[in-house]
Amino acid sequence: MFARRVDAQNSPPLPSTLCEVFTMYTAIGYAAQSATSPLAPMSFERRSPRADDVAIEILYCGVCHSDIHQARNEWGIAVYPLMPGHEIVGKVTAVGASVTGHKVGDLVGVGCMVDSCRHCQACTSNLEQYCLEGPTMTYATPDRVDGSNTMGGYSDSIVVSEHFVVKIPAKLDLASAAPLLCAGITTYSPLKHYGVKAGDKVGVLGMGGLGHMGIKFAKAMGAEVTLFTRSASKAEEGRRQGADHVIVSTDAEQMQAAAGSFDFLLDTIPVQHDLNPYLDVLRFDGVHILVGLIEPVDPPVNAAKLVLGRKVLAGSLIGGIAETQEVLDFCAEHGITCDIEMLDIRQINEAYARMIAGDVKYRFVIDMATLKA
Repeated sequence: MFARRVDAQNSPPLPSTLCEVFTMYTAIGYAAQSATSPLAPMSFERRSPRADDVAIEILYCGVCHSDIHQARNEWGIAVYPLMPGHEIVGKVTAVGASVTGHKVGDLVGVGCMVDSCRHCQACTSNLEQYCLEGPTMTYATPDRVDGSNTMGGYSDSIVVSEHFVVKIPAKLDLASAAPLLCAGITTYSPLKHYGVKAGDKVGVLGMGGLGHMGIKFAKAMGAEVTLFTRSASKAEEGRRQGADHVIVSTDAEQMQAAAGSFDFLLDTIPVQHDLNPYLDVLRFDGVHILVGLIEPVDPPVNAAKLVLGRKVLAGSLIGGIAETQEVLDFCAEHGITCDIEMLDIRQINEAYARMIAGDVKYRFVIDMATLKA
């Protein structure tokens, strides 16, 4: 779509034919027009590249459960039309005049954020996800420059500041790399932050898109990994993903036998659940990390379970841009990919229904070639 370096703010007037190319242009994608409408094709305007922008032809986009929450306004913050998608892999088609880290033809990724204030303590610490002014998310957030509503990756293209664009290592399969930009970084970041190392005992709670990645990462870090699941039928699958052990959390005897034995718990369960039985399986100084739950904890946590063992109940949100690049490089080094099912974008509404029913192992990825069809 784009084929040259441009500076949309400072460049001299272009010939009329090029002006038509490098000003606002029409993109296509799938979007929800309301909380109750299905996703459907729409045309919309993408901005021309600014000096620090990278224009990207989208090749693949992962489908995250938060896409459903947003499309249906289950968090109460949706802005319509809403075009989801924040696990984006594509090819650079143009770069702005000040871009130095990417060039036309590069294979790149865009995750959950496309901007931040870049000057607060969090941003200058490479923790843009905790920007004190609030990060600009990849969709349904006002652009910091022109105020337009950001549109996500269920589209043929996107334009993003180079700071928020990462490189896809050559060793990674492009389609299965897409979910690493959300599911991958969400589980890698807390394990890295809390210092999981060889010999640690790590429990992973839940066996979905996040859980199966958590097992792979903890195992690659040298930990002894146990899957906690409510379903005994998932034991074989948990071991196939790399878990050394499986505990059925509804089995009181198994939970009692595990009491006081874990250094870390990575909790990927996305719905309200009782944390107290899991806190019992932590050793003193153990850490229970929430990455899936963003609702009030119910039932309440018995504080004695924390106080009497100096245990930590923590939370973690995706990762910064530098750490997102780090997880991609880590996956390339260790041969880690996300288990995916390829999706024709015309079946996106059926895919949402299947995700709600838990009928996907473990991430849908849209092949954007189907958008052209």
